[in-house]
Amino acid sequence: MTLNKTQQALCDDSPFDYSTLRALFLNCTLKPSPASSHTRRLIDVSAEIMRENDVAVDIVRPVDLDLAPGVYKDMKEHGAAVDDWPALYAKVQAADILVLGSPIWLGEKSSVCQQVIERLYATSSELNSRGQYAYYDRVGGCLITGNEDGIKHCSMGILYALQHLGYVIPPQADAGWIGEAGPGLSYGDARDDGTRAGEDNDFTQRNTTFMTWNLMHMAHMIKEAGGIPAHGNQRSEWEAGCRFDHPNPEHR
Repeated sequence: MTLNKTQQALCDDSPFDYSTLRALFLNCTLKPSPASSHTRRLIDVSAEIMRENDVAVDIVRPVDLDLAPGVYKDMKEHGAAVDDWPALYAKVQAADILVLGSPIWLGEKSSVCQQVIERLYATSSELNSRGQYAYYDRVGGCLITGNEDGIKHCSMGILYALQHLGYVIPPQADAGWIGEAGPGLSYGDARDDGTRAGEDNDFTQRNTTFMTWNLMHMAHMIKEAGGIPAHGNQRSEWEAGCRFDHPNPEHR
């Protein structure tokens, strides 16, 4: 179907102003920079849509950093010689949108992605100014690449972890691409005819686009609403004795 100019304008016009939003993509590839990353190629599709809509975008490869293993905010305080997590955590906290990108290895997300989730978990008990958990008012999504099965399996684990930490997961917050089973081309690899694997796959490109817009929409809605309402979810108030209508068994 060919769109006329009016239809195309409607497709291209953003319904809202997203210029106040900031997005962080963590490319959990196992390849240090400047090695080419298939996951980065798919991240670039989503990031470009966001940039086109004036979202501030930052893309980081955690493998380039020295992230100590552990589940504390700063592992230097627990015996590690170096830990770059505190600086990366500052970027996480500054972002309205967090997207974890991961390759598939043996059907699972990468070890780097798992480490990032563990380090996110380390700071999940911190509270915001309203007594809610620190990751409230942010949205999360994921992008997966590989040449073996596992997109939905990896997405399931990543998105569950993010929502457990406090992130809002909008509709269809994942996308990915896998090639034929077994060794072969990965996302963005050149074919003999000059095209690149996956970049002409309508299913992947559509889902990546929809995911990106849903992340922007949800982040915009939360910011316009002033955040997730602070009632019934404030750990500080619970610890002070407030029970938010929780039924007390002693009074039944």
